[in-house]
Amino acid sequence: MASGVAAVWVPVSDMQRAVAFYRDTLGLTVASESDDWSEIDANGMRLGLNARESATPSEGGGAVVTFQPDGSLEDEVADLRSKGAEFTGDISDHPWGRIVPFTDSEGNDLQLYAPPQG
Repeated sequence: MASGVAAVWVPVSDMQRAVAFYRDTLGLTVASESDDWSEIDANGMRLGLNARESATPSEGGGAVVTFQPDGSLEDEVADLRSKGAEFTGDISDHPWGRIVPFTDSEGNDLQLYAPPQG
């Protein structure tokens, strides 16, 4: 049985580029940084950036990290696009909320999520 989440980490090919994406594009705080492992503070949750053993990106699968936007999804998408973020789909509406998918600098899947209103 699990008692909680110990860590969430994503593989990266270029640590400096990945740290810059999470810090400069997403506006998160870098808690620690090294060539092999860096940690990003995502509103109290630590997101680990783990250097790949090979520089070849993986194909599909893996965790999807979902972030809460500071403002509306539309405003956040516009802001992130202006900073170079690549979106892989449009905002979609669901009974459980709204999401929009994008990727980080290393090709990892990310999302913005807004809970349903009302």
